[in-house]
Amino acid sequence: MRRGRKARQQKPQKISAVGPGLPGGRFRPLTRSDEQQVHKTILDVLENIGMGDPIPIVKEKALERGCFMNEHGRLCFPRAFVEDAIARAPKNAHFFGRDPRHDMDVGDGRVHTYGGGEAVNMLDVGASSYRPSTLADLYDAARLVDRMDNIHALARLVVATEIEDQLTCDINSAYVSAAGTLKHTQLTFADASHVQPTLEMLYMIAGGKEKFHERPFCNGGGCPVISPLRYGQDNSEVCVESIAFGAPVWVTVAPQAGATAPAALAGAVVQATAEALAGMLMVHVVDPDTPVVLGPWPFVSDLRTGSFTGGSGEEAVVSAAAVQMINFYGLPSSVGAGMTDSKTPDYQAGYEKALAIALAAQAGCNDVSECSGMLGSLMALSLESMVIDNDLLGAVLRTVRGIEVNEETLSYEVMQQVVHGEGHYLRTEQTLGLMRTGYEYPALANRLTPGEWEEAGSTDIRQAAGERVKSILSSHYPDYIDPATDAKIRERFPILLAPENMRPGNQRW
Repeated sequence: MRRGRKARQQKPQKISAVGPGLPGGRFRPLTRSDEQQVHKTILDVLENIGMGDPIPIVKEKALERGCFMNEHGRLCFPRAFVEDAIARAPKNAHFFGRDPRHDMDVGDGRVHTYGGGEAVNMLDVGASSYRPSTLADLYDAARLVDRMDNIHALARLVVATEIEDQLTCDINSAYVSAAGTLKHTQLTFADASHVQPTLEMLYMIAGGKEKFHERPFCNGGGCPVISPLRYGQDNSEVCVESIAFGAPVWVTVAPQAGATAPAALAGAVVQATAEALAGMLMVHVVDPDTPVVLGPWPFVSDLRTGSFTGGSGEEAVVSAAAVQMINFYGLPSSVGAGMTDSKTPDYQAGYEKALAIALAAQAGCNDVSECSGMLGSLMALSLESMVIDNDLLGAVLRTVRGIEVNEETLSYEVMQQVVHGEGHYLRTEQTLGLMRTGYEYPALANRLTPGEWEEAGSTDIRQAAGERVKSILSSHYPDYIDPATDAKIRERFPILLAPENMRPGNQRW
């Protein structure tokens, strides 16, 4: 029985009670009146305080459209301009996978989850201390995401800290992501000049520029705001240059309540949303037809120390409120959730991740980021945590799906049948029909009896996760870039991950 159960756990499930794009939005930490007050204050901020240090192209285009520089030299957006831009902005963003099974329609409260975080450390399987992350780690993370049903897309989970040249790092990060998964990948760039060379490589992988732009399986963007309320030059330029992907541009801002944003959570929501809208407006004045995924990520300080805390109740509720405001505008949303402060995949990690991810998903966040594998307040990635989080995400998505109420699900006739029949529901047609389509089953969470668990070795979930990581990564070396194309890419670009490390038997796993 145990062998059969283990085989089913390792085999990808074709039928599930959950999937990408479930409609969220039931949880609303702000009342309707709250929304209006926050909205009015956001417009006041953008019109009267404005944004410092706009890059030249944004300043030029914005002034042509009726924006103005105030007496403090800050770019101000009149409220009518902001409202018109919101009305004109695309309300949905389409993300393509290299396999159409992984396409995502982002917007209108539809919930998706993806891995990101750009951690600089790894917690190895079974380890109790961190080490610097490498390019091979990013490749392994991409391969693991490729096999996780409840992680719908990929972003740069770790930084290849051994690569000093940033252009080489960005190109290699894109390469190993494309080599590791068919899911859509969100790319990060250290400089705008890195976008075009990376695109040239992606064109080769896609089979040509036209084929890539038919189905752009990667997109770009950045964190264009230095809080409070100032554009950052490098990432602003990256966001504008990322329009060239022909895909949605992602914009993330991360003001920290109590440090770079007001300690009052309502004020943190105002500033984070205003800064995210400022990022959208930056792209809008250059190309109003490019969809932008707005990421107001209000971080929270532990006010006793001033340090960032990713696992607090304040972080969970303020992030959900920020999502609610982006939904108020009808725009595609992103938020960071699952940024536990715990250093290992333990109980603290579990409750902090569950709280934040559930609230973000229930609020209707389109792209719940940082939700898989992150530890130590975004400082480290654990592959064990990633597969545990895949279970957690499945459970959260099942709560987002909710309960369908109709004549069939109310089950009056089924009750009547059972009461006058066998006296239980185990063999009814309804039970058998809903076994897979109505219920979500974890791959790792232990549902054995205590006796069965002891007989099986009394393993905990981290131990089970470690075995699953090893099983997947020792065997799943996908051939997503054909050898001839790979050879041409390696001739043209400085690809640093050796081919032998992308095949079984390399001794890494």
